[in-house]
Amino acid sequence: MTFNDRIFGVLMIVLAVAYGWGTTQFTEPFGGSEAVGPDTFPRLLAVVLALSSLYMVVRPDPDNAWPWSRTGIELIIAVVVLILYAMLLQPLGFIISTTLAVGTLCWRMGSRPVKAYVTGAVSGVVVFLLFNFALDLALPMGLLSFLEVN
Repeated sequence: MTFNDRIFGVLMIVLAVAYGWGTTQFTEPFGGSEAVGPDTFPRLLAVVLALSSLYMVVRPDPDNAWPWSRTGIELIIAVVVLILYAMLLQPLGFIISTTLAVGTLCWRMGSRPVKAYVTGAVSGVVVFLLFNFALDLALPMGLLSFLEVN
């Protein structure tokens, strides 16, 4: 039933527009409006979400039955992990919460636990370094704030 995909696509377009509008509420970065600021990444996410949702409205999946099996349970676990990630990002910090989220998702997809959490840790550190030093955008340090150099 393609009707469900179209309704979901329209709802996601509304979410993308609201999320994109939310990025306009950030203050202008120090370097001016041409600099990469705190609104850059969320704005890109809003565009990707809008385009993906539009595709879902235009070309819905002809077989969109919900997988009420192990796959469905894994999808629910993934959503719970992402919600916890958002909640723990500030108190634990980016590196720790990303390590836990990516590690858990990799483990749930079949990787061995040690490899999964090493992948999560490497991902967290690499993305943290890219955002802090290449893009000059601060990410929360959380429990690792003692490592900050002023």
